[in-house]
Amino acid sequence: SAEPKHMLVGLIGSCTNSSYEDIGRSASLVKQALANNHKFVSKYTVTPGSEQVRATVQRDGYLDTFSKAGAQVLANACGPCIGQWQRDDVPQGVPNSIMTSFNRNFTARNDGNPATHAFVASPEIVTAFALSGSLEFNPTSDSITTADGRKFKLQPPAADELPSKGFDAGQNTYQAPGDPKSAGDVVVDPKSERLQLLAPFDKWDGKDVADAAILIKVRGKCTTDHIS
Repeated sequence: SAEPKHMLVGLIGSCTNSSYEDIGRSASLVKQALANNHKFVSKYTVTPGSEQVRATVQRDGYLDTFSKAGAQVLANACGPCIGQWQRDDVPQGVPNSIMTSFNRNFTARNDGNPATHAFVASPEIVTAFALSGSLEFNPTSDSITTADGRKFKLQPPAADELPSKGFDAGQNTYQAPGDPKSAGDVVVDPKSERLQLLAPFDKWDGKDVADAAILIKVRGKCTTDHIS
């Protein structure tokens, strides 16, 4: 097929595949690589799916394991799964291949580049491919060559389903709202192109809407993915 065989980036996490076990199984592969003095060949990012997951996998050493192998740990948020990814390694329009453990891979979803070939796999498969750097790698049979020319094979990953020490809730970042009566007025520049105060709708007059503006017409397959 036409996609570049060199895999530039592997991305795991987000809400879909970042359970404690998901992160642990991926980390177990990375530990094997580090034991052979090997680091990621592809760029590799980890996006914890929640503050609880982030705090727990950090406490149990998983994030440190990823970092030692050259991974980038992103904020526990949607991140590259919905395009919140400041990607600067490939110019727009240049064909390239990435692999994610996210749940969607329609055109330009992750990086805004329609020429990116985004493949979807489990976190441990993404991790294995990022350690090899090639889409042609078969983790069940192929060896990985280290920087000093040695070869090693990955063994099946293993990890606890749940943390033996329980979950760490992490930082409580909730900020309770103040008293609305003493909060004062919210001032927004009427010329602002980013912010707008919401005004209440006019009371319904009991009649059907007529002569409404049509924003978009579609035919055939159309989902929120296409619209966004």
